[in-house]
Amino acid sequence: MTIAQERTSSKVAYTVNHPLSPLTPEEITAAVAIVKREQTLGDRVRFATVTLKEPAKPTVLSFQPGDPIERRAFLILLDNDTAKTYEAIVSLTEETVEDWKHIPDVQPPIMLDEFIDCEAAVKANPEFQAAIAKRGITNPDLVMVDPWSAGNYGFEDEKGVRLSRALCWVRANPTDNGYARPIEGVVPVVDLNKMEVIRVEDHGVVPLPPEDGNYSPEFVSNYRQDIKPLEIVQPEGPSFDVEGHEIRWQKWRMRIGFTPREGLVLYTVSYNNGGVERPIFYRASLAEMTVPYGDPEPHHYRKNAFDVGEYGIGSLANSLKLGCDCLGEITYFDGYITNSKGEVVQIENAICLHEEDFGILWKHQDWRTEQTEVRRSRRLVVSFIATVGNYEYGFYWYFYQDGNIQYEVKLTGILSTAAVMPGEQPKYGVLIAPQLYAPIHQHVFNMRLDMCVDGEQNSVHEVDIVQAEDAENPYGNAFYTKSTPLTTEQEAQRLFDPFKARYWKVVNPAKTNAVGQPVAYKLMPGENTLPMARPEASVMNRATYMTKHLWVTPYHEAENFPAGDYPNQHPGGAGLPEWTQADRSVENTDLVVWYTFAHSHMPRAEDWPVMPTAYIGFHLKPLNFFDQNPANDVPPSKGQSCH
Repeated sequence: MTIAQERTSSKVAYTVNHPLSPLTPEEITAAVAIVKREQTLGDRVRFATVTLKEPAKPTVLSFQPGDPIERRAFLILLDNDTAKTYEAIVSLTEETVEDWKHIPDVQPPIMLDEFIDCEAAVKANPEFQAAIAKRGITNPDLVMVDPWSAGNYGFEDEKGVRLSRALCWVRANPTDNGYARPIEGVVPVVDLNKMEVIRVEDHGVVPLPPEDGNYSPEFVSNYRQDIKPLEIVQPEGPSFDVEGHEIRWQKWRMRIGFTPREGLVLYTVSYNNGGVERPIFYRASLAEMTVPYGDPEPHHYRKNAFDVGEYGIGSLANSLKLGCDCLGEITYFDGYITNSKGEVVQIENAICLHEEDFGILWKHQDWRTEQTEVRRSRRLVVSFIATVGNYEYGFYWYFYQDGNIQYEVKLTGILSTAAVMPGEQPKYGVLIAPQLYAPIHQHVFNMRLDMCVDGEQNSVHEVDIVQAEDAENPYGNAFYTKSTPLTTEQEAQRLFDPFKARYWKVVNPAKTNAVGQPVAYKLMPGENTLPMARPEASVMNRATYMTKHLWVTPYHEAENFPAGDYPNQHPGGAGLPEWTQADRSVENTDLVVWYTFAHSHMPRAEDWPVMPTAYIGFHLKPLNFFDQNPANDVPPSKGQSCH
């Protein structure tokens, strides 16, 4: 394995040296070729997914360098002619299709090729051209068409039809920000299998908003002149080592992967404590995200995108740029997916790896001796950024020297906009420019955390801070932590309670620290809220995972996505609500923690034309996992007066 080093960035060369290594371009090409050879595929079969079929846990955990590696690929295919969806498992080692099955009554995610084809079909449609002509738009080439998922509202004429309800905007010129001018009230509905517009909904003419909303350098003048250069310099290079897809940084060790659905995946994360590799989790990824909008108007009420399950957040990943998206001594990893023809698509620099200074790690000043000890904190950052139509999402894992782990989503990009009549003040959104408003909405994320705290046999406890009873609290000041075990799936469906400083801890009851406390990691919630849609709303049936902040399930290799394997146009009930009906035990077992966190976004004028970044996430913190502060051995900063 070679790593091409540069002063400020490097590129990882891809090799298969571990069972969890992502598929290489050659393996993707081979998997597609094997399926085409063994199955009779027409010209209109699309490849929705080609990704690694991950080996069983025991195979991975027992793997030693030099062991033979069995490689398999998992594929999802869509036949546009028959509207049928198929799954395939291909043995790359044996060069054969091991499993091929039809999955009835499902829709694969909308593919990037379909975005392009859908926009072309809408622009060429005479009914759509007539609708926009009523609004004074004579050049369809300046129209922007965003193919939104259609959801499921029980309409008979939509059953079994692969749909997109496209939302449209118009540019004033080819480089203009089209989101400043929504074509309000016009919704082309497209059959994506036939790639035909089956109807154009027209809910009435609303004038185009009058003002531009441009933000790129060609439109912005009078940039600030008082910004001096800020350089991130590591003369001796970064402190991490990379081999294939394994990363070692100080006491941390982990593997990374990349899938078209989830994007960045972390595997086998461990912390070296006194020469012992202590596992924390086996696999972690963003498993779903749903963006429900709160506007009940006919052309907006169906806006509730499932960006992971309906589109594939990994397939929308950016090629990151040094000095813009990532700053400092950077190592990049490419991502490899396919287009719908099964051809390999390279996402260059899809994943960014670097270190950041993070202020004070710990400090104490002894006023008696006038001795001060302070240590600087640094963190390892593993990240990727995806563009979903108008929105950008940055997904960041941070690893700290004291054993803390943080996950953060950075939300930016452009608001999904709508138009109103002159003088109208919208109830379900905010006016951000004359006649232009942005509807209220939420961003709801769900993380799948396959935990392995010092071993695979774990339990989960809910911890609240509570006041002591009167008999034990004569002065009224006493309070303590109350830990409640969550023993079954139904018990473990929980809500965050900030008034009790609630957190959840994943405990290994068989392991203790130096003072006899069971070792654990605690999940510390950050910003959070509940979904605002009513229980009977379609999106609540399809994304029931949103109704609880915590779910816990026993590990099962087929249970990977909280809204089910195929949320696109699914009526609901799949995933976590279905699995947890069995009320299986989650006590002292191999378990998966599902954490839901939500950002409610009431737009504001300052969010236009491009939103300043909003931040949301959570922490995983060691809780009696160590005998003392594991960062006591971090040395003083070189060449500084910090001790």
